[in-house]
Amino acid sequence: MKTKINQAIKEVLEQFGENYFIDGQLNKHKVIQDLDAYDKDLLSALIENETIKENFTITINGHIVLQTNKLIELFEADEYWQDSYTKYSKKIGLTAGGKFIDESTDVVLGFPYKDTILKASMSKEDTDKDDLRPDEPFLNEVIAKEEIDVLLDKKILVNAKKYDENGVHEIDLFDENDNLIIKGNNLLALHTIKERYAGKVKLIYIDPPYNTGNDSFKYNDRFNHSTWLTFMKNRIEIAKELLSINGSLWINIDDDEAHYLKVLCDEIFGRDNFISNVIWQKKFSPQNDAKYFSDMHDHILVFAKSKKDFKVNLLPRSEEMNKRYNNPDNDPRGPWTSSDLTVKTYSPEYDYPIKTPSGKIIYPPKSRCWRTSKEKFEQLVRENRVWFGEDGSNVPRLKRFLKDVKQGITPVSVWLHSEVSHNQEARREITSLLEEADFATPKPEKLIQRIIHLGSNENDIVLDFFMGSATTQAVAHKMNRRYIGIEQMDYINTVSIPRLKKVIEGEQGGISKDVGWQGGGSFVYVELMEKNQGFLKAIRDAQTPADLRKVFNFMLEEAEIDFRVDLEKVRDTLHELSLEDQKKTLFKIIDKNQLYYNYSEIDDKNVRDLISDHDYAFNKSFYERGGE
Repeated sequence: MKTKINQAIKEVLEQFGENYFIDGQLNKHKVIQDLDAYDKDLLSALIENETIKENFTITINGHIVLQTNKLIELFEADEYWQDSYTKYSKKIGLTAGGKFIDESTDVVLGFPYKDTILKASMSKEDTDKDDLRPDEPFLNEVIAKEEIDVLLDKKILVNAKKYDENGVHEIDLFDENDNLIIKGNNLLALHTIKERYAGKVKLIYIDPPYNTGNDSFKYNDRFNHSTWLTFMKNRIEIAKELLSINGSLWINIDDDEAHYLKVLCDEIFGRDNFISNVIWQKKFSPQNDAKYFSDMHDHILVFAKSKKDFKVNLLPRSEEMNKRYNNPDNDPRGPWTSSDLTVKTYSPEYDYPIKTPSGKIIYPPKSRCWRTSKEKFEQLVRENRVWFGEDGSNVPRLKRFLKDVKQGITPVSVWLHSEVSHNQEARREITSLLEEADFATPKPEKLIQRIIHLGSNENDIVLDFFMGSATTQAVAHKMNRRYIGIEQMDYINTVSIPRLKKVIEGEQGGISKDVGWQGGGSFVYVELMEKNQGFLKAIRDAQTPADLRKVFNFMLEEAEIDFRVDLEKVRDTLHELSLEDQKKTLFKIIDKNQLYYNYSEIDDKNVRDLISDHDYAFNKSFYERGGE
């Protein structure tokens, strides 16, 4: 989309003939290089253009200063220059001093778009719904830093209601112990709750879109690794702010992006706060028709906000483990098992005869010796810690009591499907509750149970901002954790909320029997109050150019349009584009700062008239009373 700024820049660059163009295409790398070097001719030409002067200069002590850094950011982030000679803005690379590796010898791993925002909200589960099939790309956009105004301000919350055993109720107040479900863009929702929840969330689990070739997560044909990483970076940065000092982030991801994502998280959290890369066996049978390797696992990356403050809980001991302990001599200290009293490392002073209670003399086997001195052994006998067998004539063994064993198991980094289930079981869990819920890759409740058990305790807050079918929230509810869920797609009201209602009713699927779940509890549901967001839906749902023309005409009357857009050119040229490109164009010209109403507008008369008294009171409670 050619904005006024884009056009102004192009006009300036064309003054230099072929200096900044190769075969008619912009040599973006050359432009950035000259801006970075403060080329006098280029800077003078730019500063003389009124549009550029208005948007990219500041006045200091009467002197006009060109903000070259903003211009460079524009070239690196703006998709208008997608046909430029180099694809500079879309590569992931090693950087040194802010330059790519071919411009420096010192090396630091980094990514472009340090200060950009990618707006979208889809979990991998979202992509299997009818309104987002693979042949209908979901629109996304990279927004440069200078374009962000009130985009990340907290939003007005509407349609507030509480679900509990007695049904659904309108509410005026929000309590700090309430569970919270938010419908809306997850990036903006995260910023909306930041003030209330910063430093309070114990565990964040997310199953984000994987950005793979066979994944139906289709944003557009330019959604490559760097853009996907920007998408993740924006959300992980705010997620870190929400974590408590002893909190942790768990990200479910596949091979295609796991290693890029690990490096990104290293950058955000610090490498020292990396905890583990858990391998989860998500399938129980191989795919023999796979071209190379049958994909059998996912990664779960685990990062602590502060490793020194993070403590992972132990896994419970299994019944099979405890069966190894018994009490044949009715020892008052309880069940025990026995272990060998000899060792391979021979020492003469530990090679002595032992007389059993039956009078039998026993020596250690050849080339071995007892593991304790004679004095220590006699002490163990006095303490009834040595077992000679029921008839008192066997080789002595050391008694090890169950009560002295660590009451739990340190988790390992490979989780088998036999322990935490698999994708097929997860699909059965969701369809047994809601027959119409057709998600390709929901996660099994046992998997989420283990994660929540390891990373949190009862009453801690668990957050999942790629909510999908609400598995995380359902398991957190059953495990007596407080939780927050965020989802943008409309099926939140046909799948996610109905599932949680069934949890309250006491459904017995998933982990219910394991944890003795009998129902109960509640959650609060709210929506970010839509403004321009409604137009994005209309653009997405348009089936023909005629449908889209109606949307555009309505946008001209009611929507907030980016002030830099030349609407006359849009009117004149829109019909020349394909339907998909028309959608991208209309998506781009909408002012992204106005997708939802900001809380700062709540007392504006025109906005106040749109909000019910219940919702007005709820917002005041949520934002100003802090749950008191």
